[in-house]
Amino acid sequence: MFDTLSGRLEGITRRLRSKGRLTEADVDEVMREIRTALLEADVNVGVVRAVTNRIREHAIGATRSKALDPGQQVVKAVHDELIRILGGETHAITYASKPPTVVLMAGLQGSGKTTNSAKLASWFRAQGRQPLLVGADLQRPAAVEQLRTLGAQIDVPVYSAPADPVRVAADSLDEARRLGRDVVIVDTAGRLSIDTEMMDEVRRISEAVRPEHTFLVIDAMTGQDAVQTAAAFHETLAIDGVILSKLDGDARGGAALSVKEVIGRPIAFASTGEKLDAFEQFHPDRMAGRILGMGDILTLIEQAEQAFEAEQAEQAAARLMEGEFTFDDFLEQMQALKKMGPLSGVLGMMPGMPKELKNAEIGDDDLKPVEAIIRSMTREERARPQLINGSRRTRIATGSGTSVAEVNRLVKQFSEMQKMMKKMGGLGGRKGRKGRGANPFGALGPQPDMGGLEDLLGGSPDPLGGIGKSGRPGLPPGFR
Repeated sequence: MFDTLSGRLEGITRRLRSKGRLTEADVDEVMREIRTALLEADVNVGVVRAVTNRIREHAIGATRSKALDPGQQVVKAVHDELIRILGGETHAITYASKPPTVVLMAGLQGSGKTTNSAKLASWFRAQGRQPLLVGADLQRPAAVEQLRTLGAQIDVPVYSAPADPVRVAADSLDEARRLGRDVVIVDTAGRLSIDTEMMDEVRRISEAVRPEHTFLVIDAMTGQDAVQTAAAFHETLAIDGVILSKLDGDARGGAALSVKEVIGRPIAFASTGEKLDAFEQFHPDRMAGRILGMGDILTLIEQAEQAFEAEQAEQAAARLMEGEFTFDDFLEQMQALKKMGPLSGVLGMMPGMPKELKNAEIGDDDLKPVEAIIRSMTREERARPQLINGSRRTRIATGSGTSVAEVNRLVKQFSEMQKMMKKMGGLGGRKGRKGRGANPFGALGPQPDMGGLEDLLGGSPDPLGGIGKSGRPGLPPGFR
């Protein structure tokens, strides 16, 4: 997401940081580049004009100040402005004093409204709530059946009936109380385009259920059309926030960067993949950091805490720091890492990660050869890699369907990682490792900078050391 914009802005901010002083001519050049980058990202023209004017005002002030680093001031201004147009603060989810809390879902047909209703229900479940899905879309054939299928996957009941959609929505409140459900999510009908009948129906449903939150689901892939749709809905319906679907497929991000400025309502959630758990609360400050290449450590930690068992993570971290980390531990962590989503997405949240890695298509298939090699080892070999001699390596290669060279590479990389982490553990000591929760990153004490990545992986510029790549190129030569 935001790939093109991120690349352009990262380049601009990198040049700004390298400048000790800025002139007004420098500012004018930077503003032209930022303007072009935003327009190429399909950001609303009016938004582009307002944003660049505000950044220019800060930038001119920086050139005239006595600050030692005006370039950094401009970078901060760009960062602050991105946060502003993305919504400023994270949209707060409040609950009714007397349950159930009602959430109304609106949007055009094809925007992903039904799927995102289920994703939102799954999110509420993760917050400790008991949601009920309501199929009030009686216009689209099989819409209710689709909702029931999705509800079954996340273990959330679905209520619907062959009646008037307004009646179905109203009756769902009684059904929620009967079932002891404290959140009701109403999936309404959409159309291929906005029409009077659809808007009248969703307005009447809203009046019948009086929702605490009304979310408009828009397809991020539609760019400026999505913003226009949001504006049209907002004229009729009291929209509280926007849910952006298919944000993972939007390389430009114009809709996300325009909707708050145009309709004055924030992005509340974003759908970042096809799976039902690929759904997250939208944090403007974190997204701004990702766009500028600053990473998103907080989201990374949150995902890690969900994927890693706390006790296991603590034990594995302690063994790693003592140089006692085994191949069994490594395999276990790999499995947990895959739960966090596509590896390229995880890498993209790390600060300072090279673009080549952030944009790399690293999937489960790339990790399978590594897993196969480890699973072909005996229990004793996994615990004590130093036992793996020449004949054992031949046997492991045959059993895993890989080459002896690939086995050699993995064993070497693993041994060097053990040595490096043991050295880091000696520097950081054992203090401070307790009570870090399930965060596998925070439990590791001092972290290596990105320049040490090659050493960590056995001197290879390829994050997988060439294992199982079948001639696929790794990172460019000289990567640091």
